[in-house]
Amino acid sequence: MKKLTLIFFAVMAIFSGEKAFAQRGKYGADSAECIKYLSYYSEYYKQKNYDSALPNWRKAYAICPATASQNMFVHGTTLMTKLYNNTTDAAWRRAIVDTILTLQDQRMTAYPKKRVDILNNKGQYMINYRNSDAAYIYANLTPIISELGSLTKGSILVNALQASITLYREGQLAADDVISMYDVVTTAINGAEARNDAEIEDNNRTKQAIESIFADSKVASCDNLIAIFGPRFEADPNNLALVTNILNLMNSADDCASNDLYLRAATQMHRLDPSYRSAYALFKLNSARGNVADAARYIEEAIAYPESDDATDAQYNYEFATFAYRNGLRGKAYEAARRAVELDFGYAGKAYIVLGNLWASASCADAVDKYARYWAATDCYQKARNADPSVADEASQLIGSVSRYYPEASEIFMYDLTAGQGYTVSCGGMSASTTVRVNR
Repeated sequence: MKKLTLIFFAVMAIFSGEKAFAQRGKYGADSAECIKYLSYYSEYYKQKNYDSALPNWRKAYAICPATASQNMFVHGTTLMTKLYNNTTDAAWRRAIVDTILTLQDQRMTAYPKKRVDILNNKGQYMINYRNSDAAYIYANLTPIISELGSLTKGSILVNALQASITLYREGQLAADDVISMYDVVTTAINGAEARNDAEIEDNNRTKQAIESIFADSKVASCDNLIAIFGPRFEADPNNLALVTNILNLMNSADDCASNDLYLRAATQMHRLDPSYRSAYALFKLNSARGNVADAARYIEEAIAYPESDDATDAQYNYEFATFAYRNGLRGKAYEAARRAVELDFGYAGKAYIVLGNLWASASCADAVDKYARYWAATDCYQKARNADPSVADEASQLIGSVSRYYPEASEIFMYDLTAGQGYTVSCGGMSASTTVRVNR
């Protein structure tokens, strides 16, 4: 009982200092005493003699107005933190935490220009000392984020989202509340400006943490996302941050990329912030939906961007060649496959397979060319086998398939041709120099 009484009076002594804030002058009515105790505690503090600094700080805090020294609040927070770490008494610890948070509020009032930093610090102290109380964290960090927006410290954003997920699992929040919190913290971190490499790295870590804990929570169902964000998208389709969040949310949900909202949001994002990556994403989305003309248009746009490097262009050209071949766009398939071969980066073998398939399935009117297409296909399959061991077995099987259509030697002789002779075949918009082959 005696211990708790001492605790009570010690804490009350700290809070009584609020009355001094109203005094006029930098050091207040009793300026000599204020300066004296500021000096006393500061000397001990510099020497890291915190036990001796604390009673002198308390005296300075009680006498001096807030204008006397901003360090009085900074150092006071440090002294309270050390006091907290030196005790295990729960009641005493709660009182100390209340004091730390009150010091932040008083410092903000006296030094409003430092409000952003102080408010971020206050949020961090809440996390440090009250993180086991999800309801407290959620209720107190939410207004900080609302005020600071993109200036909010990353740890506050992450912990606010985690608290909302915890409350959802405990039945205290609805899924919509968590999704809204995700929307808020994602908007904040996406708007954060980094002044150096360290801040860029810190922002990236925050983004990854937000995405990871939200995805792991399994809170967002596709139906919920469509119900919540469909109307928002319709109301504000030019809001890039909103569109980005819709796509991120739907990417984190199971089987949510096949609905119309996702496609419309992705299309709008490309319109608002075009890049070869967004064009490629639209190619994938439209090709999955069977929108052949749109898919072809977007992959051609992606390839045309000067920002994409040769390795990316090789990949895109190969994918375009495969897509175009399967969807009857033979001319586009032929040109894309040839570009992939020229660029290579590991795609030559696969692209030669596409070229071989185009030749094997070509429509040729000339009697010899009807055979010659299989010779040209064989050339492509052989080049594929030589360029890429991973497609060698497939290429060999394809050579076996087309070789069945080689003409007999007697038949080709009628056209004044012999096995091994050079021949130029042209049909279906394609042309190639090949070698006469016959069945043996």
